[in-house]
Amino acid sequence: MDFDDVIARRKMVRNFTTDPVDRAALDRILDAARRAPSAGFTQGWGFLVLVGPEETERFWRSTFSADRRATFGWPGLFDAAVIVVPCSNESAYLNRYAEPDKGWTDRDPTRWPVPYWHIDTGFAAMQLQLAVVNEGLGALFFGIFGQRVDAVRAEFGIPNQFMPIGAIAIGHPANRDVPSPSLRRGHKPRDEVVHYGDW
Repeated sequence: MDFDDVIARRKMVRNFTTDPVDRAALDRILDAARRAPSAGFTQGWGFLVLVGPEETERFWRSTFSADRRATFGWPGLFDAAVIVVPCSNESAYLNRYAEPDKGWTDRDPTRWPVPYWHIDTGFAAMQLQLAVVNEGLGALFFGIFGQRVDAVRAEFGIPNQFMPIGAIAIGHPANRDVPSPSLRRGHKPRDEVVHYGDW
């Protein structure tokens, strides 16, 4: 697919069919995520990949109570064939930047103006979503909040050094997909967000 088409077609899909995702396509999607840029080429991320209703149902049980699911506005989300949980690893960056070519041997996280471990994992998550579109599939990135993070960690054995930054549902978009009402806000005009030369 042409890159401009991928950008134009990328959207958040909230309703999926139950059709499975081709494994070769999923491997290409995950390989695209692995090729994202990262500070010091640290690649301080990990991806929990849940395929099929047996594995995805464990995720939904950990993150959505039965009451919440019963009243949720997009029940087709729970039909997504795949869920990917991208996780960042702060210690990987602190270790990498203590190596001789970087030299911050104190491993002090305050040296970082922003937490690049989260940013780089976000880059990987975005590349993954673009690869999903390129495969003719749909995706939704969404947050995991509060105690649900601990529930997902416990359910799937995510090591302590990895922090889930959210989750990405992947699958075949259903015909009944209803866009978020937030889209009525529209894209901000270029002149409001792009500042050439100075602010």
